Amino acid sequence: MFSAGAESLLHQAREIQDEELKKFCSRISKLLQAEDLGPDTLDSLQRLFLIISATKYNRRLEKTCVDLLQATLGLATCPEQLQVLCAAILREMSPSDSLSLVWDHTQNSRQLNLVASVLLAQGDRNEEVSAVGQGVLRALESRQPEGPSLRYLLPIMAKVVVLSPGTLQEDQATLLSKRLVDWLRYASLQQGLPHSSSFFSTPRARQPGPITEMDGAVATDFFTVLSTGHRFTEDQWLNVQAFSMLRAWLLHSGPEGLGTLDTDDRSEQEGSTLSVISATSSSAGRLLPPRERLREVAFEYCQRLIEQSNRRALRKGDSDLQKACLVEAVLVLDVLCRQDPSFLYRSFSCLKALHGRVRGDPASVRVLLPLARFFLSHGEAAAVDSEAVYQHLFTRIPLEQFHSPMLAFEFVQFCRDNLHLFGGHLSTLRLSFPNLFKFLAWNSPPLTSEFVALLPALVDAGTALEMLHALLDLPCLTAVLDLQLRSSPAPSERPLWDTSLRAPSCLEAFRDPKFQGLFQYLLRPKASGTTERLVPLYQLLQPMAGCARVAQCAEAVPTLLQAFFSAVTQVADGALINQLALLLLGRSDSLYPAPGYAARVHSVLSSQFLALCTLKPSLVVELARDLLEFLGSVNGLRSRASLVTSVVWAVGEYLSVAYDRRCTVEQINKFFEALEALLFEVTQCRPSAALPRCPPKVVTALMTTLTKLASRSQDLIPRASLLLSKMRTLTQSPATGSMHGEEGAEAICTRATELLTLLKMPSVAQFVLTPSTEVCSPRYHRDVNTALPLALRTVSQLVEREAGLLPG
Repeated sequence: MFSAGAESLLHQAREIQDEELKKFCSRISKLLQAEDLGPDTLDSLQRLFLIISATKYNRRLEKTCVDLLQATLGLATCPEQLQVLCAAILREMSPSDSLSLVWDHTQNSRQLNLVASVLLAQGDRNEEVSAVGQGVLRALESRQPEGPSLRYLLPIMAKVVVLSPGTLQEDQATLLSKRLVDWLRYASLQQGLPHSSSFFSTPRARQPGPITEMDGAVATDFFTVLSTGHRFTEDQWLNVQAFSMLRAWLLHSGPEGLGTLDTDDRSEQEGSTLSVISATSSSAGRLLPPRERLREVAFEYCQRLIEQSNRRALRKGDSDLQKACLVEAVLVLDVLCRQDPSFLYRSFSCLKALHGRVRGDPASVRVLLPLARFFLSHGEAAAVDSEAVYQHLFTRIPLEQFHSPMLAFEFVQFCRDNLHLFGGHLSTLRLSFPNLFKFLAWNSPPLTSEFVALLPALVDAGTALEMLHALLDLPCLTAVLDLQLRSSPAPSERPLWDTSLRAPSCLEAFRDPKFQGLFQYLLRPKASGTTERLVPLYQLLQPMAGCARVAQCAEAVPTLLQAFFSAVTQVADGALINQLALLLLGRSDSLYPAPGYAARVHSVLSSQFLALCTLKPSLVVELARDLLEFLGSVNGLRSRASLVTSVVWAVGEYLSVAYDRRCTVEQINKFFEALEALLFEVTQCRPSAALPRCPPKVVTALMTTLTKLASRSQDLIPRASLLLSKMRTLTQSPATGSMHGEEGAEAICTRATELLTLLKMPSVAQFVLTPSTEVCSPRYHRDVNTALPLALRTVSQLVEREAGLLPG
């Protein structure tokens, strides 16, 4: 969320029209052509950057302005702040055909860094990525490791490795591996000299001090990113940058990247604990090739980071840096062990100790994700049971840290990215969906697309019904999580909930022992195999329905429901399909009262009910009693109109011996009587709270289904014809016109007339309303001689001719 002032600036930037932008670009062009690039130029460039970055679509800048921005970026005498702004503006324009930047090795390293950032933003349209990579490599080959330019060019090299791994040749990759070893292992342990010193300062005072650890102790081992000091030397900066690109480079230069193996008989070492131990001793006493030497140094570096992270940092910023470096160190160790199993035995002991140390620290919770990935990847190979790691991860973390947006995203990404590694532990993930849904309920806007992708892996036939209940109750869960934070004994300095919403009655209910069972069920960490009726909670938590976070969650549920049904239909058998259909009917009038929530959910439930019927047409016959009970009530018909329409249509379509031989005339008669009574009730013109206005779509669906049933049971035709005649007469009354509207009444009248005409010829009605499978086949619609339009035209002529012969 932005402040009011920032929102106002963004709004103004988005409202600027092309003509105004053109004038502004002309003004900037004049400023950039002046000899003195002063504060006005800086302010104008800042405004231009805001304008072009405030919208999702690209702004078109004048060619003169773009050329001057590129020229300013290449000026050696231009202030650095202006060059940074020029590069930022050009990056926002990328990719663009109007840019003509080229890599010029004569520029200083800062300029090359900025130029390269623009070229990489262009994509690899004209092999810019390869050109930038080769330019950095030439600088790397021509300078000493402590050369000042590499400090600014090494991050560009890291980006090139990710974007275009094939840029480097074998000898270039070997050279970079050697340089990385030097920077990672042999950086200075003395602090850098001050940039300037006083005339009266003594030589002794100007001596650089030693590098220290996070707790203030003097460093006795090699320099790392967690070493501290007042000033750093160039090789120390390169050490930090080398570690930042280490994982990407290992992935590129490893066996998967360049297709070479640095150890003998690699395949024989996989999965064997004895071979892991023996491989450790075999590689210790020989001269290692550059890539294997880099892996060894990377392993030592990560172990040192793990040791340094155990020191108590003197500043909060250093403590955060420790945790970030721990995450990266574990990820690097994971890569090393995948590339060379000899590191497995040496890594497991320290990582198990690390897990024991951080699992009880809420501030270090993000470290648990890469640790869990490591044990998922390598636990079986090292014959280590890591079940406790997964149980703690899925049981405690979502329950305690659901309000952390960064952790929520990383947790869901961890689940998505490592599905192939879960194997036998996939059941643990699936049973933990109530805990995972806490992340979703609290962070629904950014996580909806992630869960849409994750749901197919979570859906299981054994927990599908409970998961569907949980999805429908997601807004209610959001409200309960809000109350849980409000009632927390140690609230954070900055409340995580909406402070403008006061809900004292809800807080009292949350603390009331009488409702603890329902609240605990909603907050359960694992699937319980049971369902609870939460209607009492809906009433208690109704004041929370207006909360913005609850409203956002309610908007996400329809999308999640569609993803759920797409997944569950792939694993559902006949019995589960029946249970899902019953659940849809039962929950249609039992939803949390968030504004607009019921209407959006009913729209999805109606379409999914039809999809279930299409998947299993015999569902209508098997659930006849439940469907009759559902259709026997008109309470809430207006709010459930879409679902009622779908059920009525499904009855008319699938209650037939063509779909289920068990269908009997008695069943058809029962449904006819129930639908006839329903149509009579919903078309009454008397005002009543129990009989709200019925949408015309429901009325036409009822008439059509009654006609279909009558065509399958000849004895019902007279009753259906009489009912349709009454409906046609009823639509002509003023009361019906005011009830359904002019268009609605006309649609009902037209449908009644069409259906009456069909019923005058029962055999024709059965052909049209209950076509055989041959008629429904694609050939029947494509073949010229038997095309359905031809058949319909013939039937229409017969019906019209017969209607003319019948008495008025």
